[in-house]
Amino acid sequence: MTMLLAATHLQAPHIDWASFMPLVIIGTGALIVLLLGLLGNPALRASVVPLVTLLALAAFLVVSITRWHHPASIISGALAIDDLALLLDLIFAVSAIACVLLSLRTRAPRSAGHGEYHSLLLFCVMGMVVLVSAQNLVTLFIGFELLSIPLYILCASEYRREGSLEAGLKYLVIGSVGAATLVYGLALVYGATGSTQFATIASQISSGAGGGGLLGDPLLLTGLALVLVGFAFKASVAPFHQWTPDVYEGAPTPITAFMATATKAAALGVLLRFFDVAAIHVRDTWAPAMATIAAITIVVGNVGALSQSSVKRLLGYSSVAQAGYMLAGVVVGTRLGVEATVLYLAVYLMMNIAAFAVLVGVQGERRDGDDLSGLAGLGRRSPWLAWPLTIAMLALAGIPGTVGFIGKFQLIHALVDGDYTWLAIVLVIGSMISLAYYLRVIAALWMRSATPSPGPGFLADAPGLGGLAPIAGGSPEADALADGDGSGPALPAPPPEVTLVAVVFGGASIVFGIFPSPLFDLASHAGRALGLL
Repeated sequence: MTMLLAATHLQAPHIDWASFMPLVIIGTGALIVLLLGLLGNPALRASVVPLVTLLALAAFLVVSITRWHHPASIISGALAIDDLALLLDLIFAVSAIACVLLSLRTRAPRSAGHGEYHSLLLFCVMGMVVLVSAQNLVTLFIGFELLSIPLYILCASEYRREGSLEAGLKYLVIGSVGAATLVYGLALVYGATGSTQFATIASQISSGAGGGGLLGDPLLLTGLALVLVGFAFKASVAPFHQWTPDVYEGAPTPITAFMATATKAAALGVLLRFFDVAAIHVRDTWAPAMATIAAITIVVGNVGALSQSSVKRLLGYSSVAQAGYMLAGVVVGTRLGVEATVLYLAVYLMMNIAAFAVLVGVQGERRDGDDLSGLAGLGRRSPWLAWPLTIAMLALAGIPGTVGFIGKFQLIHALVDGDYTWLAIVLVIGSMISLAYYLRVIAALWMRSATPSPGPGFLADAPGLGGLAPIAGGSPEADALADGDGSGPALPAPPPEVTLVAVVFGGASIVFGIFPSPLFDLASHAGRALGLL
């Protein structure tokens, strides 16, 4: 037996370490951060762990940029490190950096433990990187789960708050259903084609095009339908969006910001790679169904947001509508469609991070910071927060002069060019409906008088930021009286890092709306990565 084992030579796959380095950095950083969470000094943990997390993300960002224009297929073709994957990696890294900054003075890291909280965030980024680079069904599912499981925990990281626990549990249950649907669909695709590699699946489907073959195989079509449903759960696509408003409202706001941007980019990125590579030869079968789902999603998301008073729920329904916009780019199945989708993902990052950063700042000042009443009079109380939120709302609505207009214009261009003019009309109508709720937020900021604060927000129990519990001599009633007519804040101003994130991303939403050329260049390179015409 020993001789038999000695004679057997296992050939390990060759690994291009230069291309694999972004994953190595983010994985190593997550392990180091987890160990640093064991430091005995709480003040040291609170400062060192976020700093190391930011350094790991910065290193990941730099190394990813150095791989630009150096496409590689690594680990026996399991991962594609191309311009599409690298651009999405940049979105993940920027979103995670913003999340770390917004989390510095919130309850979530202290409740879950700084090491655990930040390491889970890094592992989540690692899962996203694997997911959008996957060229293999098995690798795809590994990335999907590596992304999802840490995110379930992060949503419930404020475990002493009922809403956070509910959000984590609801996301876990519904996410598990989505994952089960996805893996069953992947199994059917494998059963129909006999391969897990995207390129081989595409060639198997193409080879049967002459005499029907796989093009009409019920096993393949059922598998593709289940895969679409599995990804639809993750991307908040109707009618699989029911979890989105509840989870967005209950999760810690920095995690909600991360989910709204990075998770959606990961879901749309893998949709592009799977359907526009592996299933491109059956596009005539899945594209009409996907276009219908996109139209339903646009309508459901925009109509659902009209009656919301919670800003996080409003942005949750808004994200459903935005998912419908971006799904339209996948439907087209051309290079222009890929470019428009990737461009909109980058645009969506700027708009949403600015909006959620303002919510973090207002929630630190007021207990009702998530409600429209909590935003009333913010233009007078804190213009540095009111202006970024105003710009974010205008950009999400697609007003000219903002990045939102540029993103929607490119999506409409791709749809018309791909003979889906009717879906472009639905997109325009959806944008018109969205004005009703985006302008409500702006009206609350500038046209409504501030209401007395019901009490301090989460920053009140942060060290050195004031705000005593009633048992320690604090008085919510006195705080409300101290607010007077709401013309000025009774509590400390929002932390500088929160204001910085809001101003930077709000400013970017204007700058790239006026000078969009860099975004076009990035999207163009990413669009060429899939080899579509």
